[in-house]
Amino acid sequence: MKEANHFPVLIPLAALAFAAAHLAFEHFTGGVVSHHLLHRQDLPAISNWFGLITLPILGVVFGLRVRAHPNQAAWAGVPIHMLAAFLGALIYGAMLAASFELGATSISSAIFLGSFAFGLLFPVYRVEYILGFVVGMTITFGGVLPLFVASVVAVVSFVFRYIFKKIASTIHQRNRFP
Repeated sequence: MKEANHFPVLIPLAALAFAAAHLAFEHFTGGVVSHHLLHRQDLPAISNWFGLITLPILGVVFGLRVRAHPNQAAWAGVPIHMLAAFLGALIYGAMLAASFELGATSISSAIFLGSFAFGLLFPVYRVEYILGFVVGMTITFGGVLPLFVASVVAVVSFVFRYIFKKIASTIHQRNRFP
């Protein structure tokens, strides 16, 4: 079998193992946490158990994306640019989660709003960014709420970057010499 057709199963397995370890820790230290939407008790709660679904699914999508780029420089089978995006988003999500956990609401707000600015500069709608962000925030918020946040930022990023590319393409075509 060619390496290009090899599906990197370690990515979704690692995501599943991370989610399971997180839930086992929660289970044995007081119970699995549920988070209310918008941190309001009158809104529905989402259990961290759903992380057993969301993280491996993101891992599968990431693995499929890795498989689509077989001939690029890679570390452990993951292209370097995708690994850098994943790690950057992981650190960013962990910083947001840590600032929230420490009660630094002004820092949390700045980091959250900064995610939209990063979405203008980087294609954060790609799965490597989303998976990194969600994994970085899972310990504090579980595997679902960060996915909601990442989805909103991803949509804004995609729309802005799409519109910007169309405008840039139009300007470039108008400035071409006949």
